[in-house]
Amino acid sequence: MDTALLTRKIKSKAVDLGFISCGISKAGFLEEEAPRLERWLNEGMNGKMAYMENHFDKRLNPTLLVDNAKSVISVLLNYFPEKDLFKNGDLKISKYAYGTDYHFVLRDKLNELLQSIEKWVGTKLNARCFTDSAPVLDKAWAQKAGLGWIGKNANLLSKQVGSFFFIGEIILDLDLEYDVPVNDHCGSCTKCIDACPTEAIIKPYVVDGSKCISYLTIELKDEIIPRQFAGQMDDWIFGCDVCQDVCPWNRFSIAHKTPEFMPHDKLSETDFNEITQDVFNELFRKSAIKRTKFKGLKRNITFINGQKKEDA
Repeated sequence: MDTALLTRKIKSKAVDLGFISCGISKAGFLEEEAPRLERWLNEGMNGKMAYMENHFDKRLNPTLLVDNAKSVISVLLNYFPEKDLFKNGDLKISKYAYGTDYHFVLRDKLNELLQSIEKWVGTKLNARCFTDSAPVLDKAWAQKAGLGWIGKNANLLSKQVGSFFFIGEIILDLDLEYDVPVNDHCGSCTKCIDACPTEAIIKPYVVDGSKCISYLTIELKDEIIPRQFAGQMDDWIFGCDVCQDVCPWNRFSIAHKTPEFMPHDKLSETDFNEITQDVFNELFRKSAIKRTKFKGLKRNITFINGQKKEDA
């Protein structure tokens, strides 16, 4: 099978599997990203995410992850919900966590895509699937594959579908036809910078992860959230959607069609102020929210409610 036909079949299969976009880039060292990542780490913007300092070379070079890697297939999977369940609520969780943990959903779809590719080429490939669980700069590869541009909030943005999507990759030792990057379409807009409750977007395209609400409510494992963020959390107890919600390109977001991302029947009815370990286990048995654990979620709720009492 020639390269052009195989590339078309891969993209067609990706759509059949439910991905909203698929692009392909040539595997190689990420020269432009290297100094940015080094500067970001040196300035401590990873906060207490020490793992970001590990495998520096692998983050920048996929051939260190997959021997003889030649191509990176990037895919986008929409998670934008039909309804914002917490738009008017007292406490809020990010849209991406409404349903089943995306790691499981993406992994299964990527593995199925890889199996199809191996069937078409008639041999076992040296390949790996990645779902935000290994040292891969997924947004950089998606940008190189022409799936969007990295916006001022450091998220991948698409003119067609906005930014409410997950990114996954297959790195493999197979030559394919490659896509080209698209232009930046943020223009003079600063809505995401202006809206960030903790001023984590310190300048266009640079996010201080140690100030990001998603970091504070998920990645930070301290017993308490730093006092300096009191009154700035905007009632988010898991993740944050502010910089995406205000982005003009997300007016093009459409509801996903992935059954696994449908919210638990009782999620919108849950009183998080009264949540127990048993309710937590039932609601979030397959959810990304398990990452923060019951103790972490209660910490976040207590922090926000404590500030509300002080302000009353």
